Amino acid sequence: MHEQTIQDPVSAFVGRCREHGLKVTPQRLAIYKALLKLQVHPSADAVYRKVAEEYPTISFDTVNRTLLTFADIGVVETVESHSGVRRYETDLAPHHHLHCVKCGEIIDFCDSGLDEVEVPARIREEYHVLGKRVVIRGICPKCAAKDALEKEKSGSVENRKTATP
Repeated sequence: MHEQTIQDPVSAFVGRCREHGLKVTPQRLAIYKALLKLQVHPSADAVYRKVAEEYPTISFDTVNRTLLTFADIGVVETVESHSGVRRYETDLAPHHHLHCVKCGEIIDFCDSGLDEVEVPARIREEYHVLGKRVVIRGICPKCAAKDALEKEKSGSVENRKTATP
């Protein structure tokens, strides 16, 4: 991502921090910019590794706590993950996710039909709904191709075993 395209989200980030009385420190700015550059629903560990390139003395705990603070003030969202590791994203626009159950990749997609799915009345009555997102579980094309290749290889091995006298 180019520096120019990062500036608009950074300006919004600075404004949101100030609204919530949060100082915009060089480390917080670096953590936010790392999130923007990574763009893959990174874990705290991935963000930490990226930020540590520029700030080698920053601790994992600082990055993790900062990400949680960012989520609290609404500059990032936490993303559901099937691996149990909390992941983050800066794209706050309505969209949905496809999770690969093999490699853990999370793919964003938009679909107006899914946007229109109603939240059930009993949920609306019992909860203060802040948003909705459809999560589809599946296997990505890379993992499907890898599975097919492995299946083909294991089939070849089985054929050789049964073909030998």
